[in-house]
Formats: sequence, structure tokens, C-alpha cells
Amino acid sequence: QVQLVESGGGLVQAGGSLRLSCAASGRTFNNYVMSWFRQAPGKEREFVAAISWSGGGTWYDDSVKGRFTISRDQGKNTVYLQMNSLKPEDTAVYYCASKIYVRRYYDVKEYAYWGQGTQVTVSS
Repeated sequence: QVQLVESGGGLVQAGGSLRLSCAASGRTFNNYVMSWFRQAPGKEREFVAAISWSGGGTWYDDSVKGRFTISRDQGKNTVYLQMNSLKPEDTAVYYCASKIYVRRYYDVKEYAYWGQGTQVTVSS
């Protein structure tokens, strides 16, 4: 059974930085894609960033490109989301998610495994 546990959320001022972590366990993740999604109050869950576990290829939503960086440490089975130049509109619950194969990495419906989420609040 795949388990994903996020950490690293918190309250930060606009312009600040946070690093989220997602510890993954329960299987080997070859051919998997690991992703971050977020959900603000009253809004649908949306794609933020994804990384291919094996090849390391990365993809980003346009709203975070140039500010956020996704990475993974295969030895620690952990995925990171470094968030810089944070804006109030980045405020949301951030979720780690995992699926096999990269196809439709941006589609929330494609993901079988989810973490419990971590709150990120950016004050203006």
C-alpha cells in the first residue's frame, strides 16, 4: 500500500519561501510520476508540479514556473517542492500525489495515491 506523507507547510509573508516534503513508502516507484497539487478554499484541486521518479523530467503549471522547483531524492524516497517568491494566491492546502506513468500528469482524476495535505498560507 502506497503511503504519502507531506510536511513543511506553514505561514509565510509574501515574497518568502517554503520547502514542502513528501515521504513515500509502500513500493518501488520506478515508472511512477510524483506530483504536487493544491486546493484553495472554494476552488477545485489544481496541478502544481510533477516529476518523473525514474528519469527526473519535470513539469510545472504556468502560475508557478520560475518560482517553484520540484525535485526528488531516490535514496530517501522523498519528493520536495521548493517554493520561492510566494504570493497570497499561493495560499492553499498542498497535496502530494502519485500515479504510474507520466501520461496526463496534470489530471487530478488520474491519481490513485494521495497524501493528507499540508496547509500553506501566504500573508500580504
